[in-house]
Amino acid sequence: MGIDVAKATLDLASSTDPAGPWQTTNDERGWAALVEYVQPLQPEVIVLEATGGYEARVASALAAAGLPVAIVNPRQVRDFAKALGLLEQTDGIDADVLAQFGARVRPAVRPLPDDLQADLQALVTRRRQLVEMLIAERNRLPLARGAVRKNLLAHLAWLEKQLAKTDRSSDGD
Repeated sequence: MGIDVAKATLDLASSTDPAGPWQTTNDERGWAALVEYVQPLQPEVIVLEATGGYEARVASALAAAGLPVAIVNPRQVRDFAKALGLLEQTDGIDADVLAQFGARVRPAVRPLPDDLQADLQALVTRRRQLVEMLIAERNRLPLARGAVRKNLLAHLAWLEKQLAKTDRSSDGD
């Protein structure tokens, strides 16, 4: 099975489901409906692309229901689609390509992180983002003048405070 994940919707395609494509919302009600729809079909693997986070909650809902989930690199799937001559992109086509990718490539099903590990990963990501913003703002500071310099200094102070909070959060506070 393949699920194309968008901010508001989930499009499902399966090579074994005679009902054809299926769509639901990308929220708690939609995830519950998806699990209910997919469980009786007993898929070998449900393939989702890593989409910058939109896939995480639906993947967790599927995995929590004991369903096999594989989150794959979007570039690999795009290259696979090109190799099949499928250049057009719609949510339905993308879901079908993901299903075909799953059937032919058979990506590994890996356990998803538990909530504590997922929270820690989110903190690590946020810390990296804050450090990158600090570096960028510090690099701007030498050339800044007047009100812009004042604004940069205020933003740097705020970023440093947020970085300290993030560091305290990762220590278990």
